[in-house]
Amino acid sequence: MISVVFPGQGSQKVGMGSEFYNKYDYIKQIYKSADEIIGYKISDLIFEGPQEKLNQTTFTQPAIYLIGYTICEILKKETDFFNNKINFFAGHSLGEYTALTTANSLTFEQGLNLLKSRGEAMQSAVPLGEGGMLAVLGVETDVVLKIINDNSERIKCFLANDNSKGQLILSGKHDELNKFAILLKEKKIKNIKLPVSAPFHCELMKEASIKMEKLINEQKFNYPKYKVVSNVTASKYQNTQEIKDLLIKQIESPVRWRESIDYMINNGTSTFVEIGPGKVLSGLIKRINKDVKVLNIDTLEDIQGINL
Repeated sequence: MISVVFPGQGSQKVGMGSEFYNKYDYIKQIYKSADEIIGYKISDLIFEGPQEKLNQTTFTQPAIYLIGYTICEILKKETDFFNNKINFFAGHSLGEYTALTTANSLTFEQGLNLLKSRGEAMQSAVPLGEGGMLAVLGVETDVVLKIINDNSERIKCFLANDNSKGQLILSGKHDELNKFAILLKEKKIKNIKLPVSAPFHCELMKEASIKMEKLINEQKFNYPKYKVVSNVTASKYQNTQEIKDLLIKQIESPVRWRESIDYMINNGTSTFVEIGPGKVLSGLIKRINKDVKVLNIDTLEDIQGINL
């Protein structure tokens, strides 16, 4: 069976989605609606940049959501893709909102407004330039967690994403991450500072989760048409109240992506289709399990050549 996954931050690039916009008038109309909903020309930012602005989470979140949503609209109108047996939907961080929208739990307008507010709240939770994220490569989760715990009194870092075997993402303030990077280097553990604008998915996002709690609880969620997997629990949502509760909790909680993929595989998924810009999730899935089929839909050629 097929599971569909949607990317989060880190997949954005100037010009993404432009060929869809240029080919289909109904996609142009969706962009026009998005501009009106969020109050600025997100289409101009996506197609013209600058990249530095697009990388700011305030703008990144609605932009990536918009790309994933429009690709799904093309797949619905131009192909029989969604006539396939879909096992699960899942998304990495903000991608979970794309998953919920595609699964008819949220409307397009709800998802866009929530991610606009989420991006603003997450950016303002820690002053711009004060916090960030660090990728730790080539070691198991338990090893990194032990280093974090053993040094917790002098270095404050947090596990933010458990992405795949050998790829973990830590969050923290820059000075703390720099100390931790030195410690890892001494242990000959590879690490890379990521080009993100805040320390996501950790307790430093507390202010953001408080702001989003009210907004999320005000929304009407439908029970999804398809099974959607939560980043927080790495299992499917049970009811609409749980969706609200876990979307709030997700802001401060680690993204359990490796476990989510394993859950979908253990429950019948043999093919994953990543919908949205880039191939970040496709690469992670291949590292998690080399036996599953992984496809990506990012271009018109991808849509025309989809072979399930």
